[in-house]
Amino acid sequence: MTEPISILELVLGASPLVQFVMALLALASVVSWAMIFQRWFALNRVEREMDDFEDHFWSGIDLRNLFTELDEEETPLTGIESVFVAGFREFQRLSEQASADPDATMQGVQRSMRIAVAREESRLERHLPFLATVGSTSPYVGLFGTVWGIMNSFRSLANMTQATLASVAPGISEALVATAMGLFAAIPAVIGYNRFAARVETLTKRYEAFADELASILYRAAHST
Repeated sequence: MTEPISILELVLGASPLVQFVMALLALASVVSWAMIFQRWFALNRVEREMDDFEDHFWSGIDLRNLFTELDEEETPLTGIESVFVAGFREFQRLSEQASADPDATMQGVQRSMRIAVAREESRLERHLPFLATVGSTSPYVGLFGTVWGIMNSFRSLANMTQATLASVAPGISEALVATAMGLFAAIPAVIGYNRFAARVETLTKRYEAFADELASILYRAAHST
């Protein structure tokens, strides 16, 4: 009884184009996994920082003191802190003008916070387009390698006087490995993209909810002066 051919032997025995397709899919898979882990740690950190800031924000601290504390930090602000600083800085700047109109002030504050939220949303979505691309195209790239490999297998039959399954099976097996690698690259990328897209949507809604709450607080402050 002959021993089954290993996956490595099938890869090494494939045609150069099929090997290139396999190498491309393997690289896409490695990069996808790296981005999946990076996004997982990054979104977890954003959630922790958001929880800590909201606890600090609603602890009763004076907003001017909180703004001064954050504005004096040397490191660039990100996340919900940047939304707060953007809104409160615009509120202070417009309120200090002699002819400050409360409604115009709040329009400027809300505009600044919308820009900050959009900037943070873009930061949260980093690497997601790549995962979506890998998830949607990898099966077709693998299928291309499979089709090419099967074409070569059947072309080789022209030089044989008697075609048997044993003569065709290795070439077809080599080709099918490309499809398997395409699925191996696509499935984690699709799962990662769907999971992270949902988390980004949840975090973005929390940003928007905080911006609305801060706008309400500043609205009352603007009309009480």
